[in-house]
Amino acid sequence: MPGTAIIGLGNMGQGMARNILKAGIGLKGFDLSEAARARFAEDGGTPAESAAEAAEGCDLLLVMVQTPAQAQDVLFGTGGVAAALEPGSTVILCSTVAPSDARALGTALGDVGHLMLDAPVSGGMKGAEAGALTVMASGAPEAFARAEAVLEAVAKTVHRLGDAPGMGATYKVVHQLAAGVHLAAAAELLALGAKAGCDPQTLFEIVTSSAGQSWMLEDRGPRMMQADPACASSVDIFVKDVGLVLQTGKEASVPLPLAAAAHQMFLGASSLGHGAEDDSKVIRAYEALTGKTVHES
Repeated sequence: MPGTAIIGLGNMGQGMARNILKAGIGLKGFDLSEAARARFAEDGGTPAESAAEAAEGCDLLLVMVQTPAQAQDVLFGTGGVAAALEPGSTVILCSTVAPSDARALGTALGDVGHLMLDAPVSGGMKGAEAGALTVMASGAPEAFARAEAVLEAVAKTVHRLGDAPGMGATYKVVHQLAAGVHLAAAAELLALGAKAGCDPQTLFEIVTSSAGQSWMLEDRGPRMMQADPACASSVDIFVKDVGLVLQTGKEASVPLPLAAAAHQMFLGASSLGHGAEDDSKVIRAYEALTGKTVHES
């Protein structure tokens, strides 16, 4: 009987894989990181030495890589996954990509006889670990049917958004506008407060219990006040995601001044050397501008 595989075992993919395995679904997997493959094996997964090896004998594949270019390379480039899958397979693309990229990948997979479920996720590392992600999905009914058990294992909520790839990505990209702007705003208010003489922790407590509260502030604010928080999602992921927001806005002829401003702050933090570090370190760009440290020494 054909199996299931996952490509991409980073912060998000590892938690998703763990919940799929807990649901009793056998799972093969590949990641470029040897350490990630070892953790996957410890959780009961079957690690492969290449993406194509993971896909062999499978008719359901989750792709959880970071960028559209990586997804393209995994499926049709050096990864060789599209050719390695069983005929008529379903690919669940959980990566955040531009709507145009999702449509292009869906068409390319259809040309070789596979279905694609455009299914980006939200909920971060916590949601992935808890099996409580929100999935924004679009694709053929057959793709939804084939993916049902896996989606049930990883998600609290699955939104069905249409019968063709592209709409799932559209909803996710628009969502990332809110996530990116709220994250930058959280850093901005803490930076302003610190420069103006507020105690950051007291300010955090006041805002999170008042009308200015946001999920991003509540989740990232404590990490902004740490010198070296553990990385749950990197600054460069938001450089990429808010860049996709701006790309989508350009394609739709919609001005996005708030998203553009937030993007500059993520770029600033990345240029300061924090690109691979936790996205809460966007606060470092503000600290560089204000000359006032928010985080603990």
